[in-house]
Amino acid sequence: MADIEKIKKLRSLSGAGFKDCSAAIIESNGQIDKAIEILRIKGISKASKKMSRSANEGLISISDNDQRTSIIEINCETDFVAKNNDFINFTEELSEMNNLFSSNRKKLMSAKMKNNKTVDENLLALISKIGEKIIIGRSNTFEKSDSQVFKYSHTVVKDNLSKLGVIVSIETNDDSEKLKIFGKQLSMHIAALNPIAVNIEGIDQEIINKEQELITEELKNSGKKEDIIKKIALGKINKFKEDNSLMYQQWVMEPKKKVKDILKELNIKNINIKNFTRIKIGE
Repeated sequence: MADIEKIKKLRSLSGAGFKDCSAAIIESNGQIDKAIEILRIKGISKASKKMSRSANEGLISISDNDQRTSIIEINCETDFVAKNNDFINFTEELSEMNNLFSSNRKKLMSAKMKNNKTVDENLLALISKIGEKIIIGRSNTFEKSDSQVFKYSHTVVKDNLSKLGVIVSIETNDDSEKLKIFGKQLSMHIAALNPIAVNIEGIDQEIINKEQELITEELKNSGKKEDIIKKIALGKINKFKEDNSLMYQQWVMEPKKKVKDILKELNIKNINIKNFTRIKIGE
């Protein structure tokens, strides 16, 4: 086989560029199997150098079946790469696998993709081929055993690929049309208002403490008396809690009411918003 044919075959097998394949063929004395190993080693080296860079672009993908719904974030450095077919195909297949493994990262990374290579191996190959830092970011899965899961994608790139994604789990035995409308609207509400937790009690104490510090520091420079500062600070922190608790937020579709009011108006027995996940690229 002529060297040019070997280079073409190596490119087809590895997805690497012409120059890298040519150099690997020369280094391996024309042995394609050895050339693949050389490219893998160099690819890992190149990938490790790229991993120090920032990756604030990418895609959010949502996958679901009868058992569960999952959301996953794949990050890259530029929006140009986020629109690359290789990146899109990798994200789509990975999203389905993430749903299969219920967002278990350890199992996901060692699992084999359609080309019979592991996710970890394919990720390194993609980094080497595209030339950007690519990382598998946040992910979560909600089971449907006792719940209905609703989803929403904003700034859609293709199908279930977007720049912002939401999944929300509602515990209920109801399957009415009004529930489905509420579930869809709720996921859109979460996308727009970005709550921290379902209820006030679910907001992490560290977040509350940090906000308390910022409020106190801000009020110290106001010149007001200490007892007045404490009252204002208490009011501000309570407002912060309500503004960031899903149940106490003003309903996007009808701002005069809160989410908890809308939930009550549904008049569905034993309904409960269990959890939600909101992921936005660059946030």
